[in-house]
Amino acid sequence: MTEENRLFSYKEDTSRNGPDLSVELGRIKLSNPVIMCSGTFGYGTEYNQFYDTALLGAVTTKSYSLKQRKGNPPPRIFETHGGVLNSVGLQNDGINVFIKKHLPQAEKIGVKLILSIFGQEKKDFINLANKISGIKKRIIAVEINLSCPNVDKGGMAFSAVPDDVRKIVKSVVRILKIPVIVKLSPNQHNLIEAAAAAEKGGAEAISIINTVVGMAVNVQTFKPELANVTGGLSGPAIKPIALAKVYSLSKEKILPVIGMGGIFNLKDALEFLIAGASAIGIGTANFVQYDIGKRIIDGLTSYLESRKIYGINEIIGRIRT
Repeated sequence: MTEENRLFSYKEDTSRNGPDLSVELGRIKLSNPVIMCSGTFGYGTEYNQFYDTALLGAVTTKSYSLKQRKGNPPPRIFETHGGVLNSVGLQNDGINVFIKKHLPQAEKIGVKLILSIFGQEKKDFINLANKISGIKKRIIAVEINLSCPNVDKGGMAFSAVPDDVRKIVKSVVRILKIPVIVKLSPNQHNLIEAAAAAEKGGAEAISIINTVVGMAVNVQTFKPELANVTGGLSGPAIKPIALAKVYSLSKEKILPVIGMGGIFNLKDALEFLIAGASAIGIGTANFVQYDIGKRIIDGLTSYLESRKIYGINEIIGRIRT
């Protein structure tokens, strides 16, 4: 018997539809583990001209605030070696526009949406939850973006204070009573404590990592490449950081983890799943590979079939240390 035989439950005859790619994150049930990250994929409607985006496990919307937000002044995007710096500043047209315009468009093509929300104060999250309570049956989950700054705490990210995480999550869960995902920042050193607080508040899953703080300087003008000076680094450059964060949190078994950060191909996706992620988020790769979502779904199927592995859950968290 080979090592591989001891690791997995093989089945010679898989179902007609191939290996089972379905995953569960608490009450969130997905047909496959591929989720598009907030702010990188619109609502699935834009990419639907290239492939059927309803095939995706889910699409996370850009993060919405109560009112329209213009974001930061340009330049606010800068390509770096192995990544992209962005300082968009959470630009969005407000939750009311999402409800009236963008949600119906996504529903027409059958995209499964995770609605991302953020606030500058704790009360903003409560007000947002009340706003979207009427559409909660039309989305599969809400992602609370707690990696954004809390103006009451001098701009410190909400996720830096575990008690704030617990209180915000609890208030949103109490109002909506649908699955809630908490997005945490990788720029603090209390990831485990923040995740535990999210679990106490009633969250179903954690999504990590968001972008890592970085900057670039123009050596000709001596000015920062971003008008806001610093921004968030995404792309392949942050993958080793993201993978380590996902592994460290997953092994604590606090909540299911949606792992993201620099996933650009099938191998990257598999690494995150093996390290313990129950689902994966694809972000920056969408800007350079328009069909990356479908490619990874197809790749996961082929990978499992080639090894006669019955389902994706057979490999999740199977890292050998």
